[in-house]
Amino acid sequence: MAHILIVDDEDNIREIIKKYALFEKYEVSEAVNGMEAVEKCRENDYDLIIMDVMMPELDGFSACREIRKTKEVPVIMLSARGEEYDRIHGFELGVDDYVVKPFSPRELMMRAAAVLKRGSRSEKPAEKGREVLQMEGLTIDFTGRMVFVDGERIDLSPKEYDLLFYMARNRSIALTREMLITNVWGYDFYGDDRTLDTHIKLLRKSLGPYSRFIVTLRGVGYRFEG
Repeated sequence: MAHILIVDDEDNIREIIKKYALFEKYEVSEAVNGMEAVEKCRENDYDLIIMDVMMPELDGFSACREIRKTKEVPVIMLSARGEEYDRIHGFELGVDDYVVKPFSPRELMMRAAAVLKRGSRSEKPAEKGREVLQMEGLTIDFTGRMVFVDGERIDLSPKEYDLLFYMARNRSIALTREMLITNVWGYDFYGDDRTLDTHIKLLRKSLGPYSRFIVTLRGVGYRFEG
């Protein structure tokens, strides 16, 4: 049974999410602000956190940043604002999904199930040998799950790693948006094309001078070449 932590300063929001989560047979814990969420994560392990952005004492983004220092738990952020800046900031922190209020509780549960399923699929046994791709000053260590730009290791969010590794393994192949979403996020992904575009933008920023390896194919998708 998956254990979900619901974090929101609005009692009615927590209650409705809890009602639907319990119906789906999840174990549920609650926190009324970001500070309490951080404390609870220090003391307990959770399979998923559903957390609001705007909260007193400690906002959701700051709480996520603190939690991610010690835990790799998946996070779905809730926000009354849907601006691109908020979405990008959330994905930079490694947030797994971003839901704008008001939302459908049923859709939220579907998104929660999709995130939990993706998390279980990502737990794969270590590969034998070492698989490394070198392209000019860009080094992609698939086995060690590390990326280096001109000899300096860069930090990527979990989904940025997945996206880069998939594109690099399929380099010189035209990858449609549907192919990327299906193979990186899964068939059960409930987001939209903006999520893919945001991650491509963040990935290009991280790769610096080697962002040119990610080529946009207008009306189709992307290709990794170099």
